[in-house]
Amino acid sequence: MKINTHSFKINTNKNFEIIDITSKINEMIDVEEGIVSIFSRHSTSAIVVNENESGLLNDLEFTLNNLIDDKFSYEHDRIDNNARSHLKSFLLSSSECLPIKNNTLDLGTWQSVFFIELDGPRHGRTISLTIIGE
Repeated sequence: MKINTHSFKINTNKNFEIIDITSKINEMIDVEEGIVSIFSRHSTSAIVVNENESGLLNDLEFTLNNLIDDKFSYEHDRIDNNARSHLKSFLLSSSECLPIKNNTLDLGTWQSVFFIELDGPRHGRTISLTIIGE
């Protein structure tokens, strides 16, 4: 059994941005079988698994924007005016734990791993991987 850690940086260009990081993660997998923990080190971003279909990705942004609307006054905005970004991240997740098989993520047919920027644009967002396997 071995445990390895890796990380990589992402730069974002928009306030809300969905970036497919599946291939980047697969490049870093260094075990035949096991699991990988994928963690975003930022409280205004998320890691999710879903289908990489443009309509669905647009629907996610639409849904989050309508659930957490500008028409409300949020207490956290007194600090740094990004309460909406933090609240959206509460609804998503900062991490995923996924299986590895044959040196690659063992995802379903339509699944991809996404980094979701909720408070961009930002430079140097860090994604950490912990890989456990044989």
